[in-house]
Amino acid sequence: MAKHLISYIFPIYNESGNIDLLYKTINGLLAQQPKYDYEILFINDGSRDESLAKLTALQKKDKRITIIDFSRNFGHQLAVTAGLDHAKGDAVIIMDSDMQDPPKVSFELISKWEEGYDVVYAQRRSRKDTFFKKFTADMFYRTLQKLAEIDIPRNTGDFRLLDRKVVDELSKFREHNRFLRGMVSFVGFKQTAVLFDRDERHAGETGYPLKKMLRFAADGIFSFSTAPLKLISNMGFAVASVAFIGIIYALIVKIFYPSITVEGWTFIVISILFVGGVQLIMLGVLGSYIGRIYTEAQARPLYMIDKVYKS
Repeated sequence: MAKHLISYIFPIYNESGNIDLLYKTINGLLAQQPKYDYEILFINDGSRDESLAKLTALQKKDKRITIIDFSRNFGHQLAVTAGLDHAKGDAVIIMDSDMQDPPKVSFELISKWEEGYDVVYAQRRSRKDTFFKKFTADMFYRTLQKLAEIDIPRNTGDFRLLDRKVVDELSKFREHNRFLRGMVSFVGFKQTAVLFDRDERHAGETGYPLKKMLRFAADGIFSFSTAPLKLISNMGFAVASVAFIGIIYALIVKIFYPSITVEGWTFIVISILFVGGVQLIMLGVLGSYIGRIYTEAQARPLYMIDKVYKS
């Protein structure tokens, strides 16, 4: 009877300092678990360091390795998407390549899969990050939990196991502004968590500086919530109420205190600035949604591949 195949997906962007340790650790773990066959997919997301050279050297020695080399940098979420598109496993495990996701935890995910779960996500019990990173991440997940129209578990990343049928369903999602952990929650199926302690990055710099973190947070909120659009309507009613009160005030002053009507210029200026600021905020929210509509209407490929290295 043929063994089940487990696929590991590792997005790579300037990870030359982590690749050797990552492969050594994964290779040692897989050798201890011979009950499955394995494939290892590295997606080189336009790395500018020696990542590709190190990966190709490993691929020549290990036939389980497949390298998908992008034509340029397309971003972490699209690198994972390419891995999902090419993975052949009965179960697929998505992991970061900086050693913050402990490889040994992947076997805890597999154990839950063997119990019958279709999605097993690794949920952070603790994380060795800066105070700023922890604080902003906590605020993001709290906001997302309140605004999103689906339940997206807190303190989770893309480190998770997906059954083949879940991967097949995710392959139908081709939007460009991707928030994969939200998509996984959206498709449903039987899901559970495995708690783990997230380690420090072994080497290199994070692929999510503040600017990318903010863009990623926007993708999560705008992709799975219409709350910002509803907020525009609520703000409109609030501003209209304030304006109505202002009208009443202006009429009272005009009728009963005509001698001080000239002094109302302060109120007028404040009202104009307030309404103008609210309108700009509203336009910004609308622009975010319209920009995403424009991107999807272009229907461009999600990513482009320069070369695939496989045995």
